[in-house]
Amino acid sequence: MLRRFAPRPGSILRVRLTLLATALTLLVAAPPACAQADRLPDIGSSAGELLNPVKQQLYGAMTKRELRNYGYLLDDPLIDDWLDRVGQGLAANSDTPSQPFTFFMLRDRQINAFATLGGYIAVNSGLVLTAEREDEVAAVLSHEIAHVTQQHVLRAVERAQRDQMPILLGILGAIVAAQAAGGSSSGDASQAALISGMGLMQQRQIDYTRSNESEADRIGIHTLARAGYDPDAMAGFFNRMDQVMRANRGGERERTPDYLQTHPVTTSRISEAHERAERIKRENNVVTTVSTPTGKVTESTPREGNYAAGLRSNNPLLPFQVNLPASSLDNGATGLFLWARERLRVLSANTADEAVREYESIRRSTGELTPPQRYGLALAQMRGTQPAVAANAFAQLLQELPGNLWLELALAQAQARIGDVAQSRARLQALLKRTPNSRPVVLSFAQVLNDQGSKAAGQQARQVLQPLLGASGDDPVFQQAYARACELAGDSVKAGEAYAQVAYLNGRPEQALTQLQNLKRDQALDYYARARVEARITAITPEVLELRDAGVRDPDLDSNR
Repeated sequence: MLRRFAPRPGSILRVRLTLLATALTLLVAAPPACAQADRLPDIGSSAGELLNPVKQQLYGAMTKRELRNYGYLLDDPLIDDWLDRVGQGLAANSDTPSQPFTFFMLRDRQINAFATLGGYIAVNSGLVLTAEREDEVAAVLSHEIAHVTQQHVLRAVERAQRDQMPILLGILGAIVAAQAAGGSSSGDASQAALISGMGLMQQRQIDYTRSNESEADRIGIHTLARAGYDPDAMAGFFNRMDQVMRANRGGERERTPDYLQTHPVTTSRISEAHERAERIKRENNVVTTVSTPTGKVTESTPREGNYAAGLRSNNPLLPFQVNLPASSLDNGATGLFLWARERLRVLSANTADEAVREYESIRRSTGELTPPQRYGLALAQMRGTQPAVAANAFAQLLQELPGNLWLELALAQAQARIGDVAQSRARLQALLKRTPNSRPVVLSFAQVLNDQGSKAAGQQARQVLQPLLGASGDDPVFQQAYARACELAGDSVKAGEAYAQVAYLNGRPEQALTQLQNLKRDQALDYYARARVEARITAITPEVLELRDAGVRDPDLDSNR
């Protein structure tokens, strides 16, 4: 994460020797968190013994929390739901379906995706914005899934452990020399040494990345096809990336998308992807010979699904001859791709006004906006200063596309923004009745209720959230909503527990520990609540102590001391 993402100003990554050593140790201990394709040749490895599955999950979860801590995650219930549906559908059709996977979105508009320990796979918003259909996003995800199932990530850890000491000593030597030179530039020199050292580690990993790309392509494309996506999508996306690379040739390296820096695209790689796709389509065809008055006719029919047309059906009662037009399936297997892409366009923009200008540019170049693009424009207007305009736009779209959940939720949120809370609550209540276990619906309803700020609204929000509480311990968006609902309802203990969990999931374990220790002194705690708080303190304390021993302290807590 240090390699690709610039930390926020004033963060703990201001270089001190202790922090630098800690950061680099963490970096080489779990390099897949920083490098998208940390992979080594398949030459036989003990990597599977380095970290057991439980530890891999812990490191993957830690990576996600740290990314959220620095503001890189894009936490949105609708986007999360869409990405998880795509990813889990692919994971279930991978060569290791028992491997758990967690998919999450980053707000960065660079074209990028990467896998890390424990099956944690991140996707940049820019990759989705670049894709033309869901099949292309699925192609990249299937490639990253293959890197996990083939243990390329674990082998990278083994290689990093061998490289750790010489690289770390070289960096520390450079820093000592820079500090000895004195002067106001010593901090800049330290930063330069840090960047240089991380670049060396990155290159050592990339050198071994390329030998595994073919394996990830080969296995990933079969996963793609088994999940019902177009196997040609992998070659199609590679070809578009090749065009980007050619357009940037001769410029600075930074102009090349990160995905191309760690996943180099070549003509042979595109050709191989095309050949694999054709082979898969031939293998999935049933060849029949039919006698006719004029002779024999040989026909080739896909066994399941017409990839070219986009038809995917497992319904034995639906004859394959009933084809749907390809244009009706642009949204992919989930039917949500175009809507997800436009929502991401708005949520990843720096400001709502910037997103509105982007849609104005699209309108000038295309003549008119598609329904998903109109949804995106209205979403930007709602997030800006035009919620009434947005509400009218959502209502019009719903007349054209009745039953669209994303439009229903958007209209309910816009109605709440303009003060029509009764209509908003009635709409959300109906949606909740229709889809009682929908995380986007539950969280949207709770948000509208919490925004009212009354005790009665807080009590209702808590009731709405309660059915999903047991499965949402690692969900900071849910925990934040639940904490606020409990706070409004007057349950300070449950609110305190939830707020502490939010801090922990946001990458601030020391803040979480401090909040829990303060909560433990609350006289309102009964026996069971105290037991829960003490158990959570016991679980978090070792992690906080380890960070303190390494010299890493929470900057916000430090400023208050």
